[in-house]
Amino acid sequence: MTEPVVPAPAPAAPVAKWNVLSIVSLVTSIIGFSLVGVITGHIALSQIKKTGEQGNVLAIIGLILGYIGLVAFIIFIIVWVGIFAAATSVQTY
Repeated sequence: MTEPVVPAPAPAAPVAKWNVLSIVSLVTSIIGFSLVGVITGHIALSQIKKTGEQGNVLAIIGLILGYIGLVAFIIFIIVWVGIFAAATSVQTY
């Protein structure tokens, strides 16, 4: 009696790596380091284009949140300076 031939299992498909900078971009933008999120997001997108890694969506979300944070910070500074200037320019006679 001969034993049945069992075919070898097919090799697993390679899993694409995640780009670390895309994760860093998202996390830093969420916690409030918007400039770091924007910079790492742009670098991540460039690396993803070259290497084909995963994380394109994370980098884009990190960029969007980073830019929103930067704009909010700039608006906050402008309003704060305006309030400070108005408060110091009040003259009493």
